[in-house]
Amino acid sequence: QVQLVESGGGLVQPGGSLRLSCAASGTIFSLYVVGWYRQAPGKQRELVAMITTGGSTNYADSVKGRFTISRDNAKRTAYLQMNSLKPEDTAVYYCNLATLSHDYWGQGTQVTVSS
Repeated sequence: QVQLVESGGGLVQPGGSLRLSCAASGTIFSLYVVGWYRQAPGKQRELVAMITTGGSTNYADSVKGRFTISRDNAKRTAYLQMNSLKPEDTAVYYCNLATLSHDYWGQGTQVTVSS
């Protein structure tokens, strides 16, 4: 059974940083594209960043230059380093593992950016 566990969320002031982690179990982590998504209240879930099996990355325009996605296949863990956080980054952040035939989600971790 595949499990994804996100951690690292919390309350941070504008301009601050957080690092989210997504630990996977029950599958061969290296075979999956990893995505970080977020969903703010009243809004649709949106893709924030993704990293392919080969390490190529893509980011939403709203986070380019501030967020960095990475993965450690040996630890079966993905990360999202978030710097220069803004109030509009407030959301529940979800980790996703995907292939053409499988799609798994974590339970989400709350990130709140507020003074």
